[in-house]
Amino acid sequence: MTALADNRVPLALAEGDRLTVDGLVLRVRVSARRKRFALTVEADAGLTLHAPEGRQAGDAERFVREHRAWLMAKVGVRERTRPLNPAKRLIEGEVFRYLGRMYRLAIVADPPADGRVRLIAGRLTMGREQAEDPIRGRAVLVDWYCRAGHAWAAGRLQPWAARMSVTRPVVDVRDLDTRWGVYRPDPKGHGPGRMSLGWPLFQLPMHLVDYVIAHELAHVRVPGHGADYWRLLRSALPECESRRGELDELGRRMWMGGVV
Repeated sequence: MTALADNRVPLALAEGDRLTVDGLVLRVRVSARRKRFALTVEADAGLTLHAPEGRQAGDAERFVREHRAWLMAKVGVRERTRPLNPAKRLIEGEVFRYLGRMYRLAIVADPPADGRVRLIAGRLTMGREQAEDPIRGRAVLVDWYCRAGHAWAAGRLQPWAARMSVTRPVVDVRDLDTRWGVYRPDPKGHGPGRMSLGWPLFQLPMHLVDYVIAHELAHVRVPGHGADYWRLLRSALPECESRRGELDELGRRMWMGGVV
Protein backbone atom coordinates (compact mmCIF):
# COMPACT_ATOMS: atom_id res chain seq x y z
CA MET A 1 0.00 0.00 0.00
CA THR A 2 1.33 3.42 -0.88
CA ALA A 3 0.98 6.21 1.66
CA LEU A 4 -0.43 9.39 0.11
CA ALA A 5 0.78 12.82 1.21
CA ASP A 6 -1.85 15.08 2.80
CA ASN A 7 -1.82 18.19 0.61
CA ARG A 8 -4.59 19.99 2.48
CA VAL A 9 -3.67 23.51 3.57
CA PRO A 10 -4.39 24.13 7.28
CA LEU A 11 -7.23 26.59 7.72
CA ALA A 12 -6.48 29.96 9.25
CA LEU A 13 -8.21 31.03 12.44
CA ALA A 14 -11.39 33.02 11.86
CA GLU A 15 -13.24 35.60 13.91
CA GLY A 16 -15.66 33.89 16.28
CA ASP A 17 -13.96 30.47 16.23
CA ARG A 18 -13.76 28.38 19.39
CA LEU A 19 -10.33 26.93 20.07
CA THR A 20 -9.97 24.07 22.57
CA VAL A 21 -6.49 23.48 23.99
CA ASP A 22 -5.99 20.82 26.68
CA GLY A 23 -9.45 21.40 28.09
CA LEU A 24 -9.34 25.20 27.85
CA VAL A 25 -11.94 26.75 25.55
CA LEU A 26 -11.01 30.11 24.04
CA ARG A 27 -13.04 32.49 21.93
CA VAL A 28 -11.02 33.71 18.93
CA ARG A 29 -10.79 37.35 17.91
CA VAL A 30 -8.92 38.10 14.66
CA SER A 31 -7.45 41.45 13.65
CA ALA A 32 -5.49 42.43 10.55
CA ARG A 33 -3.68 45.09 12.60
CA ARG A 34 -2.41 42.63 15.21
CA LYS A 35 1.16 41.34 14.84
CA ARG A 36 1.25 38.64 17.51
CA PHE A 37 -1.00 36.45 19.66
CA ALA A 38 -2.40 37.72 22.95
CA LEU A 39 -4.66 36.31 25.67
CA THR A 40 -7.37 37.93 27.75
CA VAL A 41 -9.18 36.58 30.80
CA GLU A 42 -12.59 38.26 30.78
CA ALA A 43 -14.56 39.45 33.80
CA ASP A 44 -16.64 36.25 33.76
CA ALA A 45 -13.41 34.16 33.66
CA GLY A 46 -13.96 33.37 29.98
CA LEU A 47 -10.86 33.16 27.77
CA THR A 48 -10.19 35.10 24.57
CA LEU A 49 -7.37 34.52 22.10
CA HIS A 50 -6.45 37.58 20.02
CA ALA A 51 -4.85 36.45 16.78
CA PRO A 52 -3.27 38.16 13.76
CA GLU A 53 -5.03 37.57 10.47
CA GLY A 54 -3.95 34.42 8.64
CA ARG A 55 -2.47 32.52 11.61
CA GLN A 56 -3.23 28.84 11.98
CA ALA A 57 -4.71 26.88 14.86
CA GLY A 58 -1.51 24.93 15.48
CA ASP A 59 0.43 28.13 16.12
CA ALA A 60 -2.29 29.33 18.48
CA GLU A 61 -2.32 26.05 20.39
CA ARG A 62 1.43 26.24 20.99
CA PHE A 63 1.07 29.83 22.21
CA VAL A 64 -1.70 28.88 24.64
CA ARG A 65 0.29 25.95 26.04
CA GLU A 66 3.33 28.18 26.57
CA HIS A 67 1.19 30.59 28.59
CA ARG A 68 -1.04 28.08 30.39
CA ALA A 69 0.41 28.82 33.83
CA TRP A 70 -0.27 32.55 33.38
CA LEU A 71 -3.79 31.81 32.16
CA MET A 72 -4.63 29.57 35.09
CA ALA A 73 -3.35 32.13 37.59
CA LYS A 74 -5.47 34.87 36.03
CA VAL A 75 -8.53 32.62 35.85
CA GLY A 76 -8.12 31.92 39.58
CA VAL A 77 -8.09 35.64 40.31
CA ARG A 78 -11.20 36.19 38.18
CA GLU A 79 -13.04 33.34 39.86
CA ARG A 80 -12.24 34.72 43.31
CA THR A 81 -13.43 38.22 42.36
CA ARG A 82 -16.31 37.31 40.03
CA PRO A 83 -19.49 39.25 40.88
CA LEU A 84 -21.96 37.22 42.91
CA ASN A 85 -24.67 39.84 42.73
CA PRO A 86 -27.97 38.17 43.64
CA ALA A 87 -31.26 39.06 42.01
CA LYS A 88 -34.09 40.18 44.28
CA ARG A 89 -37.77 39.28 44.45
CA LEU A 90 -40.26 42.05 45.06
CA ILE A 91 -42.11 40.19 47.78
CA GLU A 92 -43.00 40.78 51.41
CA GLY A 93 -39.93 40.31 53.60
CA GLU A 94 -37.24 40.46 50.89
CA VAL A 95 -34.05 41.92 52.36
CA PHE A 96 -32.38 45.08 51.05
CA ARG A 97 -29.27 46.71 52.50
CA TYR A 98 -28.69 50.37 53.23
CA LEU A 99 -25.41 51.64 54.70
CA GLY A 100 -24.57 48.15 55.88
CA ARG A 101 -27.86 47.45 57.64
CA MET A 102 -30.60 45.09 56.46
CA TYR A 103 -34.17 46.24 55.90
CA ARG A 104 -37.11 44.09 54.86
CA LEU A 105 -39.53 45.03 52.11
CA ALA A 106 -43.14 45.68 53.08
CA ILE A 107 -45.75 45.49 50.31
CA VAL A 108 -48.63 47.89 51.06
CA ALA A 109 -52.01 48.37 49.44
CA ASP A 110 -52.06 52.16 49.93
CA PRO A 111 -48.67 53.61 48.95
CA PRO A 112 -47.97 57.38 49.00
CA ALA A 113 -49.59 59.37 46.21
CA ASP A 114 -46.24 59.95 44.53
CA GLY A 115 -45.61 56.20 44.39
CA ARG A 116 -42.19 56.50 45.99
CA VAL A 117 -40.59 53.90 48.22
CA ARG A 118 -40.24 55.02 51.84
CA LEU A 119 -38.25 53.73 54.81
CA ILE A 120 -40.86 53.59 57.56
CA ALA A 121 -40.35 52.01 60.98
CA GLY A 122 -37.38 50.03 59.76
CA ARG A 123 -39.08 48.66 56.63
CA LEU A 124 -38.94 49.69 52.98
CA THR A 125 -42.52 50.17 51.84
CA MET A 126 -43.62 49.62 48.25
CA GLY A 127 -47.05 49.66 46.63
CA ARG A 128 -48.57 46.35 45.62
CA GLU A 129 -49.01 47.38 41.97
CA GLN A 130 -45.35 48.35 41.74
CA ALA A 131 -44.23 45.09 43.32
CA GLU A 132 -46.23 43.16 40.74
CA ASP A 133 -44.41 44.96 37.89
CA PRO A 134 -40.67 44.14 38.03
CA ILE A 135 -39.70 47.12 35.87
CA ARG A 136 -41.66 49.65 37.93
CA GLY A 137 -40.66 48.01 41.18
CA ARG A 138 -36.97 48.12 40.35
CA ALA A 139 -37.27 51.74 39.21
CA VAL A 140 -38.81 52.97 42.46
CA LEU A 141 -36.25 51.07 44.55
CA VAL A 142 -33.37 52.58 42.56
CA ASP A 143 -35.00 55.99 42.94
CA TRP A 144 -35.07 55.49 46.71
CA TYR A 145 -31.40 54.54 46.82
CA CYS A 146 -30.58 57.62 44.74
CA ARG A 147 -32.54 59.96 47.01
CA ALA A 148 -31.39 58.43 50.28
CA GLY A 149 -27.80 58.13 49.10
CA HIS A 150 -27.64 61.72 47.89
CA ALA A 151 -29.00 63.03 51.18
CA TRP A 152 -26.45 61.02 53.15
CA ALA A 153 -23.46 61.77 50.90
CA ALA A 154 -24.18 65.51 50.85
CA GLY A 155 -23.20 65.71 54.49
CA ARG A 156 -20.01 63.67 54.06
CA LEU A 157 -18.25 65.52 51.26
CA GLN A 158 -17.08 68.63 53.04
CA PRO A 159 -15.09 66.94 55.85
CA TRP A 160 -13.26 64.76 53.32
CA ALA A 161 -12.72 67.70 50.97
CA ALA A 162 -11.22 69.68 53.85
CA ARG A 163 -8.81 66.85 54.69
CA MET A 164 -7.45 66.92 51.13
CA SER A 165 -7.67 70.71 50.70
CA VAL A 166 -9.91 70.42 47.65
CA THR A 167 -13.05 72.29 46.69
CA ARG A 168 -16.21 70.28 47.18
CA PRO A 169 -17.63 69.23 43.78
CA VAL A 170 -21.26 68.94 42.79
CA VAL A 171 -22.52 65.46 43.68
CA ASP A 172 -25.21 63.24 42.20
CA VAL A 173 -26.25 59.63 42.70
CA ARG A 174 -27.27 57.60 39.68
CA ASP A 175 -26.76 54.38 37.73
CA LEU A 176 -23.08 53.97 36.84
CA ASP A 177 -23.37 50.37 35.64
CA THR A 178 -20.63 48.51 37.58
CA ARG A 179 -18.70 51.55 38.81
CA TRP A 180 -18.97 52.79 42.39
CA GLY A 181 -18.08 56.38 41.60
CA VAL A 182 -16.58 58.71 39.03
CA TYR A 183 -15.22 62.26 39.12
CA ARG A 184 -15.34 64.58 36.10
CA PRO A 185 -13.63 67.98 36.16
CA ASP A 186 -15.50 71.01 34.92
CA PRO A 187 -14.99 71.03 31.12
CA LYS A 188 -14.51 74.82 31.12
CA GLY A 189 -12.24 74.81 34.15
CA HIS A 190 -14.44 77.24 36.05
CA GLY A 191 -15.63 74.99 38.87
CA PRO A 192 -14.67 72.00 40.99
CA GLY A 193 -16.35 69.47 38.69
CA ARG A 194 -18.91 66.76 39.40
CA MET A 195 -18.75 63.57 41.43
CA SER A 196 -21.23 60.84 40.55
CA LEU A 197 -21.83 57.94 42.93
CA GLY A 198 -23.47 54.70 41.85
CA TRP A 199 -26.68 53.96 43.73
CA PRO A 200 -25.63 50.36 44.68
CA LEU A 201 -22.78 51.90 46.69
CA PHE A 202 -25.21 52.84 49.46
CA GLN A 203 -25.85 49.23 50.37
CA LEU A 204 -22.31 49.04 51.73
CA PRO A 205 -21.20 49.96 55.26
CA MET A 206 -20.56 53.64 55.85
CA HIS A 207 -16.78 53.33 56.04
CA LEU A 208 -16.69 51.86 52.52
CA VAL A 209 -18.95 54.60 51.15
CA ASP A 210 -16.56 57.07 52.77
CA TYR A 211 -13.67 55.34 51.01
CA VAL A 212 -15.30 55.79 47.59
CA ILE A 213 -16.09 59.44 48.35
CA ALA A 214 -12.49 60.08 49.41
CA HIS A 215 -11.21 58.13 46.41
CA GLU A 216 -13.13 60.32 43.98
CA LEU A 217 -12.39 63.56 45.85
CA ALA A 218 -8.67 62.93 45.48
CA HIS A 219 -9.18 63.23 41.72
CA VAL A 220 -10.18 66.88 42.17
CA ARG A 221 -6.47 67.52 42.74
CA VAL A 222 -4.78 64.59 41.01
CA PRO A 223 -6.02 62.86 37.83
CA GLY A 224 -5.16 59.22 37.31
CA HIS A 225 -3.89 56.76 39.89
CA GLY A 226 -0.19 57.50 40.03
CA ALA A 227 2.05 57.82 43.07
CA ASP A 228 0.91 61.40 43.79
CA TYR A 229 -2.71 60.29 43.79
CA TRP A 230 -2.18 57.48 46.31
CA ARG A 231 0.00 59.73 48.46
CA LEU A 232 -2.83 62.26 48.70
CA LEU A 233 -5.49 59.65 49.42
CA ARG A 234 -3.32 57.93 52.01
CA SER A 235 -2.71 61.23 53.79
CA ALA A 236 -6.48 61.64 54.26
CA LEU A 237 -7.29 57.96 54.73
CA PRO A 238 -4.27 55.93 55.92
CA GLU A 239 -6.21 52.67 55.79
CA CYS A 240 -7.25 53.18 52.14
CA GLU A 241 -5.56 49.96 50.92
CA SER A 242 -7.43 47.76 53.38
CA ARG A 243 -10.71 49.48 52.56
CA ARG A 244 -10.06 49.00 48.87
CA GLY A 245 -9.64 45.27 49.43
CA GLU A 246 -12.78 45.11 51.55
CA LEU A 247 -14.73 46.96 48.88
CA ASP A 248 -13.57 44.50 46.21
CA GLU A 249 -14.67 41.52 48.30
CA LEU A 250 -17.94 42.81 49.75
CA GLY A 251 -18.94 44.87 46.73
CA ARG A 252 -19.24 41.88 44.44
CA ARG A 253 -22.00 40.51 46.68
CA MET A 254 -24.24 43.57 46.53
CA TRP A 255 -27.54 43.82 44.66
CA MET A 256 -26.99 45.54 41.31
CA GLY A 257 -30.63 45.80 40.28
CA GLY A 258 -31.56 42.34 39.04
CA VAL A 259 -35.21 41.41 39.72
CA VAL A 260 -36.82 38.00 39.31
